[in-house]
Amino acid sequence: MTELYKMEQEKERVILVGVQEDAGDDTEKSLEELRELAKTAQAETLAIFIQNRESAHPGTYIGKGKIEEVAQAVNELSADGVICDDELSPAQMKNLEAALGCKVIDRTMLILDIFARHAVTREGKIQVELAQLKYRQTRLIGMGNVLSRLGGGIGTRGPGEKKLEVDRRLIKDRIAQLNRELADVKKNREVARALRAKSPIPVAAIVGYTNAGKSTLLNYLTGAGVRSEDMLFATLDPTTRNLKLLNGEEILLTDTVGFIRKLPHHLVDAFRSTLEEAKYADLILHVVDAASEEAETQMYVVYETLRQLGIRDKTVITVFNKQDLPESNRVIKDLKADQTVRISAKTGEGVTALLYQIEEALRENKIFIEKVFRYAEANQLAPIRKYGQIIKEEYREDGIFVSAYVPKELSYISGIK
Repeated sequence: MTELYKMEQEKERVILVGVQEDAGDDTEKSLEELRELAKTAQAETLAIFIQNRESAHPGTYIGKGKIEEVAQAVNELSADGVICDDELSPAQMKNLEAALGCKVIDRTMLILDIFARHAVTREGKIQVELAQLKYRQTRLIGMGNVLSRLGGGIGTRGPGEKKLEVDRRLIKDRIAQLNRELADVKKNREVARALRAKSPIPVAAIVGYTNAGKSTLLNYLTGAGVRSEDMLFATLDPTTRNLKLLNGEEILLTDTVGFIRKLPHHLVDAFRSTLEEAKYADLILHVVDAASEEAETQMYVVYETLRQLGIRDKTVITVFNKQDLPESNRVIKDLKADQTVRISAKTGEGVTALLYQIEEALRENKIFIEKVFRYAEANQLAPIRKYGQIIKEEYREDGIFVSAYVPKELSYISGIK
């Protein structure tokens, strides 16, 4: 048993390869991110190769000369495999694997592997397996050797079938079954959304680049106990918790899966129902890693992903996180945000200011009422106290005078039609 455990814990040794098609490309930074992804997948990066080409080689991704360099490094460093920074075609993967004599996977397969590791809920596991099968459906021929290879490693994990030595018909049947299961889960999620829509409780969705600190913020504000580590995609499944603001108002705070550049479209499609939590929110908290040199690029990726999901015209508070780190002192602006605030979700610095901004943003969606409630109507004050923001409450001879901001759903209390 001890020997088996040691084998499972042994890290894979990999070489990273990327193609730079233009001098202005951020290929080096993309490969550094790929290194972090490999680290999250329990792999050790031995070397990084970049080839400057007008475009990736249609048959082998990189050219003949670079293949020889990488093959030599694979032999000298005893690498277990090669990870390419783009999504490979079946032909590219098959040809490159034959030329290098080792396992070859691409960025998409690596991300799918990480998602398979971190999926916990039934919905998350269904979504991951669905994305894996759709990806592999068109690659059965190109990935023949990979699929038939015994043993584990990156690209072979999954919450569903482990071997994946199946033909197109079986994959198609499995996809159909997963779609039916996902439809049931989606129906339950829509019912939950409908119930929330009827409730005056506002919903704020936390979005952001992976490892920006979304789960850390949720944990700090609500004590959610969500897994929070310094790695990409540490958490996958969305979590919703109650948050009481400084004025006593309660809101629902929902964490979402992190975004990343070159996010595989299979994952965007599979996780659409989860990501759309932001679409139905009253407010979006956009968490940014202010200590990252790539903060501006990461913000662009988040906004572009939101655009792809059809999420527009939402009030956005951008939260520049990790102020406890000295690297966060750089001047960063987000011109698309309605408000910005600097915080440290780790230490709590600036969180009070964030809560004030949330209150102000939510107040814009409320109506202001001033009314005297007869003492016989005192029960009408309960929803105002729970869902609204009371500015003044005064007991008078003729009743209880209240001035407050309340959700539009409670407008009947003031007599407003």
